[in-house]
Amino acid sequence: MEHDVLIESFQEFKDFKNIDRPTMMSILEDVFKAMARKKFGPEANINVVINIDKGDLEIWRSRTIVEDGMVEDPSLQIAYSEAIKIEPDFEVGEEVAEEVPILSFGRRAVQAALQNLRSRVNDLEKDSIYRKYKDRVGEIVTGEVYQVWKREILVLDDEGHELILPKDQMIPTDFYKKGDAVKTVVLRVEMAGSNPRIILSRTAPVFLERMFEMEVPEVFDGLITIKNVVREPGERAKVAVESYDDRIDPVGACVGMKGSRIMGIIKELRNENIDVINYTNNLQLYIQRALNPAKITSIKIDEENKRASIYMRPDQVSLAIGKGGNNIRLASKLTGYEIDVYRDTEDDEDEDVELDEFTDEIDKWIIEELKKIGCDTAKSVLKLSVEELVQRTDLEEETIHDVIKILKSEFE
Repeated sequence: MEHDVLIESFQEFKDFKNIDRPTMMSILEDVFKAMARKKFGPEANINVVINIDKGDLEIWRSRTIVEDGMVEDPSLQIAYSEAIKIEPDFEVGEEVAEEVPILSFGRRAVQAALQNLRSRVNDLEKDSIYRKYKDRVGEIVTGEVYQVWKREILVLDDEGHELILPKDQMIPTDFYKKGDAVKTVVLRVEMAGSNPRIILSRTAPVFLERMFEMEVPEVFDGLITIKNVVREPGERAKVAVESYDDRIDPVGACVGMKGSRIMGIIKELRNENIDVINYTNNLQLYIQRALNPAKITSIKIDEENKRASIYMRPDQVSLAIGKGGNNIRLASKLTGYEIDVYRDTEDDEDEDVELDEFTDEIDKWIIEELKKIGCDTAKSVLKLSVEELVQRTDLEEETIHDVIKILKSEFE
């Protein structure tokens, strides 16, 4: 019965992929030597012979033959009269190697040994997984979604190890079901009790960086260096790149012909808008590039407080700020400077702003009413009196007052 259990257990241990064969053999020998020495004494000379493939196990006990009545240590010595029962040709002083049947240890002892073996192998397996993924932090991992929970997703790698993708590390528009393939980056490895917990991410900047390495050979080869990556996952990202080879256009190489290289990355990131810019040590130029596509009139840098005051034409302000402020936020993160935007009207008193720039503050139908009377810009509306606007449009006087207040604030 115990032999069948051993064969089953050995087969189980063979399936551990992260433990090399010599280490496994060493653990097996230690466990069964400990079982034998518990029975025969801590000093007993025990040898364990194992064939892990067949599930064979032999335990041999060696003792020195001494004269009858001269046995001082039964764990290391055997009387001559007992030795010749094993082999008639034995003589005093020789070594007797005697096989100890597994059944002689009893079922309880064998089961305890197997339990000890499982515990040691499991601990070694956990340690091996921890060390493996600790060395892979920052690397891309593709796994299969095994289970979807409320706050996290369980992902299995190609060896069946369990990895965790928390919901807060997923792009907001990510949706996965069991069996789906998911591409992530190893964010960190931690221990939960004695179990390794491998945390994955799709929102970390390093994920986007590794995607560029996969899609752009020049980045992988080190010909193009990614200096910084900032993201608002699923919305927008900015990547600063640099090449020490003047023959290489880093931005063009990253984007690819007609966007062929970057489109694969954008698709993986759920249509995240990616701005690739040339890195430069010229801070003013770097900030200007970071605020693309907005055009800047002038910049004032406060290096001590890490602030930059940006002056630009009124029609460029909304471009600089971006949807929900994401463009200016990412530019600040990319450059390391807090950016303040100011409308520059000093150089051009005739500077005007299209009415369509005010759609966040003025209803679209009101703007259309004003356009019907030829008022396409803010100043064209402000040139008319309230009475004229009431007479020429279908707008109420109160509405017109609100519109004028909004338009005037643009130039204050």
